[in-house]
Amino acid sequence: MVDYHAANNQIPSGPPTYMEQENDWDRDLLLDPAWEKQQRKTFTAWCNSHLRKAGTQIDNIEEDFRDGLKLMLLLEVISGERLPKPERGKMRVHKINNVNKALDFIASKGVKLVSIGAEEIVDGNAKMTLGMIWTIILRFAIQDISVEETSAKEGLLLWCQRKTDGLAFNALIHRHRPELIDYDKLRKDDAVTNLNNAFEVAEKYLDIPKMLDAEDIVGTLRPDEKAIMTYVSCFYHAFSGGSEGETAAKSVSATILAKLASDLLEWIRRTIPWLENRKPEKTMAEMQQKLEDFRDYRRVHKPPKVQEKCQLDINFNTLQTKLRLSNRPAFMPSEGRMVSDINGAWHTLEGAEKGYEEWLLSEMRRLERLDHLAMKFRQKAAIHECWTEGQEAMLTQKDYETASLSEVKALLRKHEAFESDLAAHQDRVEQIAAIAQELNELDYYDSPSVNTRCQKICEQWDILGSLTQKRRESLERTEKQLESIDELYLEYAKRAAPFNNWMEGAMEDLQDMFIVHNIEEIQGLMTAHDQFKSTLPEANKEREAIQAIQAEVQKIADYNGIRLSGTNPYTTITPESIDEKWEKVAMQLVPLRDQALQEELTKQQSNDTLRSKFANQANIVGPWIQNKMEEIGRISIEMNGTLEDQLTNLKDYEQSIIDYKPNIDDLESNHTLIQEALIFDNKYTDYTMEHLRVGWEQLLTTIARTINEIENQILTRDAKGISQEQLHEYRASFNHFDKVRGALMAEEFKACLISLGYDVENDKQKRSGQMVSDDFRALLISTGNSLGDAEFARIMSIVDPNNSAFYLFLLSSFKLKRNVDNYLYLALSYCDYFH
Repeated sequence: MVDYHAANNQIPSGPPTYMEQENDWDRDLLLDPAWEKQQRKTFTAWCNSHLRKAGTQIDNIEEDFRDGLKLMLLLEVISGERLPKPERGKMRVHKINNVNKALDFIASKGVKLVSIGAEEIVDGNAKMTLGMIWTIILRFAIQDISVEETSAKEGLLLWCQRKTDGLAFNALIHRHRPELIDYDKLRKDDAVTNLNNAFEVAEKYLDIPKMLDAEDIVGTLRPDEKAIMTYVSCFYHAFSGGSEGETAAKSVSATILAKLASDLLEWIRRTIPWLENRKPEKTMAEMQQKLEDFRDYRRVHKPPKVQEKCQLDINFNTLQTKLRLSNRPAFMPSEGRMVSDINGAWHTLEGAEKGYEEWLLSEMRRLERLDHLAMKFRQKAAIHECWTEGQEAMLTQKDYETASLSEVKALLRKHEAFESDLAAHQDRVEQIAAIAQELNELDYYDSPSVNTRCQKICEQWDILGSLTQKRRESLERTEKQLESIDELYLEYAKRAAPFNNWMEGAMEDLQDMFIVHNIEEIQGLMTAHDQFKSTLPEANKEREAIQAIQAEVQKIADYNGIRLSGTNPYTTITPESIDEKWEKVAMQLVPLRDQALQEELTKQQSNDTLRSKFANQANIVGPWIQNKMEEIGRISIEMNGTLEDQLTNLKDYEQSIIDYKPNIDDLESNHTLIQEALIFDNKYTDYTMEHLRVGWEQLLTTIARTINEIENQILTRDAKGISQEQLHEYRASFNHFDKVRGALMAEEFKACLISLGYDVENDKQKRSGQMVSDDFRALLISTGNSLGDAEFARIMSIVDPNNSAFYLFLLSSFKLKRNVDNYLYLALSYCDYFH
């Protein structure tokens, strides 16, 4: 236990130094919360270390001192003096009076209490209470440490100004009680363990209560000085006693000075390698961080060390001066910790610092240049990469394979423009490579990525150059090939058009309906068709030649990988349409035409057979009818036998004609077949069925009329008394002039009339030489017949029913008047059957 009574009678010389601390407290009324916490714990522990001597303690420093009782007890314990008797009342006034007694006692010891009143203590003002306790500690604990005057207190203040790592506490204990501390096992970087070790050893073996928390000291930038001084003062008192007190005070001062020197030298030793580390950083940001660290070193870390060095010099000089004035040996620091050693190390530090600063500025200029070049490189590379994006795909596309000649020419012109653009970008690529080279020479930190990017750009540039050349070659080759194809297309069009027209004309001809009426016409068509077929081989050669042109086009396209558009720009005629039409002509229409012509030939041959058969029959029937007509005429004008004999012969003749009717029917049947076959001509005969039919009808009519006339002649003869001789005379005259066997022409009829005694004037005849109706009428009038127009017309319809102006020697079938003479009888017999 610390004995305060021994120090009570010492009177301090000079002004009380603890007043300075009191003034400091007065100015710092607003405590830092961390400091307040440390003071509360430390002061409470310090008070209890003395109150326990009286068998009591406090728990809450601002509460337990409010009534003044324990405060007066504390002052009695630490001073060894009796204070006035306290008041036992519990009223506020009693408490204030007790606190005032304590404050008056403190003031009686030469302590000036500033701004501390009894009311604040009674009210439990924590700051005022702590300030009062600190004043008590200064007066009764720290002020008493007067070895070599103020050196111990200055040592305490120097201790408090350092952020301890715990080694000093352990060193202090080890200096006086080496058996308690194994100093070599302590680690400088484990401050908490070091502090706890010192606190525990001090509490256990030195009876110094634990007034501080290691965590609060280490975790606070600047621990509370008052708490530290209070705790350290306990070590002075723990090691006090005769010369041991002086040794304690001196040991603390020497230990602190040695510790300060060691720490400063250690800091210099650690700092110089850091300043001499000139390893270049990779980026400006990292270099800026180094500069910022250097500035932080100068702004934050070095000033405290400068202050420590100055304080160390001051303390060392002060200590040496006081030792010299006290006729004591000078303080000799251990080897390597002398002032000259510290000054030398400090000079080395400043030299390293200057070199480091110069190196920093040089490196920053270098990195600034590198950053500028790198940014320039990235900018140019980005522009180039943006320009090259898609160019490779454009150069490798096969668009020309499906393009036409005009499109390929356009692509070639476009490619020429691209080549110009490519040449313009050559400078940028060279600049990029030059910048990359300079970055490498300046040892740019990101040179690998720059080199990789530059290499990629250069390789891509080479690829673009190669692809550009290949595309030009491909375009030029394709252009040449398409020009060849274009020429072939043109030749194809020139030959395909006429050939196509020929095939279309052939298809029209082969599909054209033909109408023939005989074998000659169908044979003519077949001959023409055969001639057409004879041209087919040559036409097929032309077709093959045309298709060969198209095949050559396809061959060129396939060989060179050109995908044709499928259309010929010069014609719409496709090879497929040519083959299709040729197939239709040669394989369909020609055989169909052959078949149709052959069928028509068969038909015409059948028709010709019908013609021949009909002609053979007609050539027999026609002359037969004509012969029969002539025979009838001859019989009618012959004077053989009587009229009755002639009538008998005519009827027999009529029967023979009727018996010929089957031949006519057979001819009609053949004619029906001809009509059904639509035969309209017959080269084998001049007779037509209509002609023969009319002839046959006329033959029947003539024989019937002749028989009728003979019968009428018989009746007339019998009625008129015409003799047989007269009839013979008329016939003889008629037969004399008859040149066509059965009919008289006009001149012949005129001569016949004259021979019978009738003179016909020439002006009464027409230029044709025929006796027309007016001549005949004049003839009747000249013979004494007075005829009106109606009667004459009736007679003409009988003698010339066909208005032929030719007359036969026949008696009229109508009943003549009695006064008709023999000349009328003769005239009425004139008619031309064949007109």
